[in-house]
Amino acid sequence: MASMVPYRSVFGIRPAVPASWLDAFDDMMDFASSPLANKAFPIDVEDKGDQYEVKAYLTGVNKDDIDVELNEGRLSISVNVEDKEEDKGKNYLQKEFTSYSATRGVYLKDAASEGLTAKYADGVLTVSVPKFVEKKNVTKVAID
Repeated sequence: MASMVPYRSVFGIRPAVPASWLDAFDDMMDFASSPLANKAFPIDVEDKGDQYEVKAYLTGVNKDDIDVELNEGRLSISVNVEDKEEDKGKNYLQKEFTSYSATRGVYLKDAASEGLTAKYADGVLTVSVPKFVEKKNVTKVAID
């Protein structure tokens, strides 16, 4: 009788030939969730009336590895992480950390380029982007 628990090995090694199409599907899902498959980070964008608040969740990233830019309404948050650890003399059974870079962007149609602030604490980057306020000079004209 077959087990209801899917096969998972300690070191990510599976048999060369999948026993069923479900095993092949599990292999694809394992790759999709692997650290090499997708390094994009989640972001939240909130409209707070007079400004936007963008939060990027960057757990384990140093502040010096983050770059924030606003260019014509497009806010870009880039991360460039390098593996600086020496691997000489180490006997890894599994090593998942690698160097990577990722960029997320969001278009904020009325973002002002002045007054932006960014804070990074506890793995969360919070960027406050003020909205551009269009000044309307309305002049009442008297009719003769």
